[in-house]
Amino acid sequence: MNMINLSRVDLNLLVVLEAIVDEGGVSRAAEKLNLTQPAISHALARLRETMGNPLFVRHGRIGKSEGFDPVRTETAFTVAMRDPLEVLILPPMMRRLARTAPRIDLRTVQVRRRSVEAGLADGTLDAVLDVSLPLSERVHRERVGTDKFVVVARKSHPGIRPGFTVRTYLEQQHIMVTSRRRGPGAEDIELGQRGLRRHVRLRCRNYLAAFRVVGQTDLVLTMPERYAALLGGNSAIRALKMPVKMPTLDLYLYWHDRVRDDAANRWLRAELLEALGKRAFVGKTVA
Repeated sequence: MNMINLSRVDLNLLVVLEAIVDEGGVSRAAEKLNLTQPAISHALARLRETMGNPLFVRHGRIGKSEGFDPVRTETAFTVAMRDPLEVLILPPMMRRLARTAPRIDLRTVQVRRRSVEAGLADGTLDAVLDVSLPLSERVHRERVGTDKFVVVARKSHPGIRPGFTVRTYLEQQHIMVTSRRRGPGAEDIELGQRGLRRHVRLRCRNYLAAFRVVGQTDLVLTMPERYAALLGGNSAIRALKMPVKMPTLDLYLYWHDRVRDDAANRWLRAELLEALGKRAFVGKTVA
C-alpha cells in the first residue's frame, strides 16, 4: 500500500478535487471555481501524480444503456439549450414523457459555448441544442432546424410606415438580446458590413422580457421568426420582414462519440427530435 505524504499535497488541489466530486465533472468544476477547463484538468493530473491514483475512471453511461427501458428505467438526462428552445421544446416533450417515460427526469442548463465539448466529453452533458459550433470530430452533430430573423414592433408604432425599409429600421431604437455584456449582435455585424449602424437602446438577456418591452414602448426587436410566432399571441405586436439580408439560424443537435451507440442516449436524441418536429419549427408571423 502506497503511503501519501500529505505535506507534499497542495491544498488548492484538494479544493479542485472537491469541486469535481460536487459538480460531477471537470467542466462544471471549472465554472464553479471560475477557472478554465484546462486549468482544472492540469490540477487533476497533478493530484493523480501526487497520489499515485487515477482518482476517477470513466465508464461511460453503462447504467443507462444496460437494459434501458424508458418505461421502467429511473434516470436523469442533462441537455444544454438556450431560453427560446426551452419554451419551444419542453412543453411537448414533457407531455410525451409523462406518458412514455414516467421515471426519467430531464434537466436543461445553459453553458458557455466554449465549455460544450468538455461537458459532452466528461458526461455532465448528455446532449446539446445550439447554433453551429467549432467542435472536434469526437462530437457528432445533426442539423435539426433552420429559422430566420424578423423584426417585431407595436402595431400602433408611430415610426413604422408601410413598406418597411432599411432606413425605417435604422431610424428606430432597438433591443438586443444577448448573454454577453458587450459586443455586436449578428444583425449588427451584417449592418456593419454595409457601413450601417443601429441604435441599441436596451441590451438584455431574455427574448420574453424583450418582447414584452416591445408591446409597451416604441422600441423594436430583431428575433428568430419561430419564437416570435410562439410569443405572438399578443395582437398588439406584429412581425415584419427583416429589411437586411441575414444568414439563416441553423440549429444543431450535438452528442459525444462516447455515447454514439448508447441506447439511452439514442432514445434521448430521438425524443428531442420528436419535440422539435412537432412544435418548434411551425408557424409564420411575418406581416
